[in-house]
Amino acid sequence: MRMKYVLVINPGSTSTKIAIYSTESMEIHTEVVEHNVEALKAFEHIIDQSEVRREEIVRVLREKKIGKEDLACVVGRGGLLRPIRGGTYLVDMDIVNDLKASVQGEHASNLGPILAKEIADEAGVEAYIVDPVACDEMDDVARFTGLKGEERGSLAHYLNIKGVTRKVCEDEGFDFYEDNFIVAHLGGGFSIGPLKKGRLVDVNNANHGGPFSPERVGTLPLGILVKYAFSGEYDKKSLLRKFQRSAGLVSHLGTSDAREVERMIHDGDDYAAKVYEAMAYQIAKEIGASAAVLKGDVKAIIMTGGLAYSSMLMGMVEEYVKFIAPVLRVPGELEMKSLYEGARRVLSGEEKPLRYREEILSEKF
Repeated sequence: MRMKYVLVINPGSTSTKIAIYSTESMEIHTEVVEHNVEALKAFEHIIDQSEVRREEIVRVLREKKIGKEDLACVVGRGGLLRPIRGGTYLVDMDIVNDLKASVQGEHASNLGPILAKEIADEAGVEAYIVDPVACDEMDDVARFTGLKGEERGSLAHYLNIKGVTRKVCEDEGFDFYEDNFIVAHLGGGFSIGPLKKGRLVDVNNANHGGPFSPERVGTLPLGILVKYAFSGEYDKKSLLRKFQRSAGLVSHLGTSDAREVERMIHDGDDYAAKVYEAMAYQIAKEIGASAAVLKGDVKAIIMTGGLAYSSMLMGMVEEYVKFIAPVLRVPGELEMKSLYEGARRVLSGEEKPLRYREEILSEKF
């Protein structure tokens, strides 16, 4: 019997990650295709880059001598869709049309489902997405703000949070659907929240609140926010860019690279040390808040993302939170494997694929 393959596609701002797995869970090939940045800038909208990126994906398949008839399915990173619950979704035209319309904004991940469906259609197989950033599993009580009609958002790194937690459960003998965890995804932005029996029931929303991060401002006191908004120096777009791309470590220390910050500290920079400690302190506070949501019933605290490689930062955070539960580190990200595993669970019959239109939770976002 001829071996079948699962093609995994994960578009980034200037690159496209590609992985090929056999249906028996063996990783056959992984590659990061770096695109010409100037060529990408020529496109008015990110969605218009699909043909350029598809050509590179097809090239990789051709080089690996994998034909369309060899594909079992194609899975892409999910984009900025309407709020939906977590799971593996069949990519249909409802998904494609919403992404082309940029219903929650433009983002490179919007290309994932579109590329997956284009290639899958040519191969006569299905395309899927898994735990997109637009997931919303928050408890109703967590949505409230102090203004009627305004709700807290739920954008988070769902794919890696759930993929890493599944790995921890497999390694440690925990039950993903019965046990509770606090997961901190620590990258350029932070997603920290309580994972209750497989659902991320609350989260800081990486763009809008929580600890400050390498690039993002985090929760800002209201008076400071109003001061900037009415300073006359910013319009909405430039102020959001400042808060989401030029804040945090970048604002304090001129770099988003934690390795550079740690070099500053080793060289005797006291201010860098204070900033780094403050970031660890705020991460720990967010973890503590998640423990309260779970009423202390926490099997483990899981640290993941790029900053989980830092023994210095993780050591500071652990000193604050180790009384809550054991602290486990899974540095980096498992996005490609998590995408494959979501598709595998559908192919094996462990799960049924969800339909996007049936799972939309709200038309307001």
